[in-house]
Amino acid sequence: MEALYLLIPLSLAIVVLAAWIFLRMSDSGQFDDMDAPAHSILLDDDRPPPMDITPKGGAVPKDPAPPDNAGR
Repeated sequence: MEALYLLIPLSLAIVVLAAWIFLRMSDSGQFDDMDAPAHSILLDDDRPPPMDITPKGGAVPKDPAPPDNAGR
């Protein structure tokens, strides 16, 4: 019976704390739009992919050197 004197106020304090946390999160807009971020990953981009980009200075990269046949 003495345990109830401790457990009932403790459980009420936990309920009040949980309600306060929920209301604070609700007021800050945490639960406003739960579906849009999940669906936005599936949508296509409106922009086309970027074309080939040349390095700074306008230099065009060289083709790799052909393999050396002297090592045969």
